[in-house]
Amino acid sequence: MESNYQSNPLIDRLPAHLKQYIKPQNYKHYSAINQATWRYVMRKNVDYLKRVAHDSYTEGLKKTGIAIDHIPSMYGMNRILKDIGWAAVAVDGFIPPNAFMEFQAHNVLVIASEIRQLEHIQYTPAPDIIHEGAGHAPIIANPEYAEYLRRFGEIGAKAISNEKDHQIYQAVRRLSILKESENTDLKAIEEAEAKLNELQEQNTELSEMARIRNLHWWTVEYGLIGKVTTPKIYGAGLLSSIGESKWCMTDAVQKIPYTIEAADQGFDITKPQPQLYVTPDFAHLSQVLEEFANTMAIRRGGLSGIKKLIDSNALGTLELSTGIQISGVFKEVIEYQGKAIYVATTGKTALAYRDKELVGHGSSRYRHGFGSPIGKLKGINLAIEDMSPRDLKAYNIYEGHKVQLEFEGDIYMEGEIITGTRNLLGKIILISLNNCTVKHRDRILFSPDQGVYHLAIGKEAISAYNGVADVKGFDLITHQSTPDQTPQPKSEDQKQLETLYQQVRDFREGKNKTISRHKVLEQIQNDFPDQWLLTVELYELAKTSNDQEFALEISQHLEGIKQRQPEVGQLIDDGISLVEKTLAIK
Repeated sequence: MESNYQSNPLIDRLPAHLKQYIKPQNYKHYSAINQATWRYVMRKNVDYLKRVAHDSYTEGLKKTGIAIDHIPSMYGMNRILKDIGWAAVAVDGFIPPNAFMEFQAHNVLVIASEIRQLEHIQYTPAPDIIHEGAGHAPIIANPEYAEYLRRFGEIGAKAISNEKDHQIYQAVRRLSILKESENTDLKAIEEAEAKLNELQEQNTELSEMARIRNLHWWTVEYGLIGKVTTPKIYGAGLLSSIGESKWCMTDAVQKIPYTIEAADQGFDITKPQPQLYVTPDFAHLSQVLEEFANTMAIRRGGLSGIKKLIDSNALGTLELSTGIQISGVFKEVIEYQGKAIYVATTGKTALAYRDKELVGHGSSRYRHGFGSPIGKLKGINLAIEDMSPRDLKAYNIYEGHKVQLEFEGDIYMEGEIITGTRNLLGKIILISLNNCTVKHRDRILFSPDQGVYHLAIGKEAISAYNGVADVKGFDLITHQSTPDQTPQPKSEDQKQLETLYQQVRDFREGKNKTISRHKVLEQIQNDFPDQWLLTVELYELAKTSNDQEFALEISQHLEGIKQRQPEVGQLIDDGISLVEKTLAIK
């Protein structure tokens, strides 16, 4: 795959199925308006967050190379992040939850390179570089939190989803894209919102992925830390939101001690959160995560784990007690007395041991699925996997011999044993048979005309999880990247507006001091009278130049904007306040 991103060793080691989500940042696509939006949010947040955020935040801004005055580049971030054992990649907005988690497991931050529109400056439901770069990146400079994030990704990547999860992911992705796209039809947004609400209101049992996604939301995204009465902010969603970082500190938001019960508390991505969870410290986050992991199929296995795999209708892996792993889309389980006695997949399937595909047992052999009994032979306490060579011979389980086996739960098998495969501990994990028939009571599960039969050995299913054991055995390159949209031709007004923002920026940074600021104000008044952020930036230039008369003229124009657009009044006041504070410090 051709590299189209600034790399570091962590990114180089990513598997191909994760690299498919990476895209170039295209830094040149950020306009002067985008840069002004970033700068306003960062200046405002840093000013406020230094009082209410966890101490790791402000220190993390320095360590991770996040600048206040300009949007960060992946190149710069990766150069600095590698010193603390992390990396960052730009991706195409929302990516599947399991992939997002797996990136984290590899110590790689996933960053949406898009930036919110100016009219959504306080909050956007769509992932953007303000949320990812200014929210997630700084806090990982704290080693304990960084390890929690990595471990969360490792566990979360194995969480099993269901059909509803897939539908909600697609609905949220579509709604977020519509809301952040320019000139989106209002009816399309309303229809997308209705579809998402319909899915969320369906009363179905939460999957593992839904529950761990809730934990992610209430910690990584919207977490508070410290005492319930006086918490600090560490969640990226709060750190990157002008509105919610203040809202969450008010009594209007209920503060709840963080426990595993948060896994069952849903959330609405499009609205401010009515309650938040407070962890006493970062170590407690890991304790709750391990408590949750103990409820997952990856650690419990069994019949319930197999049923979760079937409900997911997606690639998953079942590991038996011998260590043999079956990877595929599971379609059926036969149960007896609360235990699984037979499992079957559909479509391409592969067998592995210790996450390495068994030679000759890949998806090219099992193109149409795989099925095998699980459990002990009827009336025999000693499981096949625990039998010595002498025991196996005594029960006629021997190469070249015809054998008839009856498993618990009325699973019958007969055929001629060809060979057996053992694991590193000497336990037999696979038996191959010719002329084999497998049936459950009167139902034929496998017949001789289907070829050689391979019996996976295991007295029980000890683990079930999302994804495949050996990623090299499957074609997982399925992501259809959103094509880079051909930019809409900019109107003359838009071009002129961007030019004005750039002129103000160049003047502030000393790149061009010949610009007439008075002419810029005149153009604003005549052509863009409601451009509050551009006007605030111009006010900053007047104040820093100690041009009080010009500053007064600008502030009068801002008062007019506040009267016409009360909804931006607080944003204007906060912008002016930042200018005054900066001057007071100087």
